Amino acid sequence: MKRPSKERLERLRRAFQPGMRVRLVRMEDVQAPPAGTCGTVLFVDDLGSIHIAWDTGGNLAALDGEDMVERLSGDSGNA
Repeated sequence: MKRPSKERLERLRRAFQPGMRVRLVRMEDVQAPPAGTCGTVLFVDDLGSIHIAWDTGGNLAALDGEDMVERLSGDSGNA
């Protein structure tokens, strides 16, 4: 996986802050919760992966550039 630029990483961390609520739009992973599942952002790591505690009980990161989550605070974001 390619590391995001410093600017991209800063934008992701501003857009997906710990405690923010999100909804899964798309994730290509056999362990992914169903689309539409909500969760709470835990943190964004140095690779730009958004770590999320899903309401279904699991923790699985959304990968920047591959998966898509939307912020429930009004604006949507791609990750």
